[in-house]
Amino acid sequence: MSSFDKIDAAILDALQQDGRLSNVDLAEKVGLSESACLRRAKGLENQGIITHYAAHLDEKAVGLPGTVFVRVSLVSQREEQLLTFEDAVLHVPEVMECYLMSGDVDYIVRVVVRDAPDYERIHHILTNLPGVDRVHSSFALRTILRRTRLPVTRIDQP
Repeated sequence: MSSFDKIDAAILDALQQDGRLSNVDLAEKVGLSESACLRRAKGLENQGIITHYAAHLDEKAVGLPGTVFVRVSLVSQREEQLLTFEDAVLHVPEVMECYLMSGDVDYIVRVVVRDAPDYERIHHILTNLPGVDRVHSSFALRTILRRTRLPVTRIDQP
């Protein structure tokens, strides 16, 4: 785990709320001089704590209102088979997240889709990825909560 103090946590929290904050506004928000704030933010980037900056898009507004969770089982759990699948799934643009799992399936994949026929197309792609034995799909009916902001200001609290 990377180590950071309360000021670093405040910088991280502010940037997670608004990644477009200017250094001047960020410094004011966290109570630092502009130069100290810039130095801290660059340090957090150099440590790999801040990995990148991005715009979050509304999935419905861009024509991808559907979310499907896909449980994937492979033919084998040999490391070579896992790595081959992982490399292949990286190239499916509709796959938004992919997790190696413990338990009764090997991976959980989150896919965005236009509609059921669009998912049928993606299902065909997923079932033809290397090593795939079975897939089980579940359509999300409604998103209740989806966070992108980590609770960094609470890390030091019990």
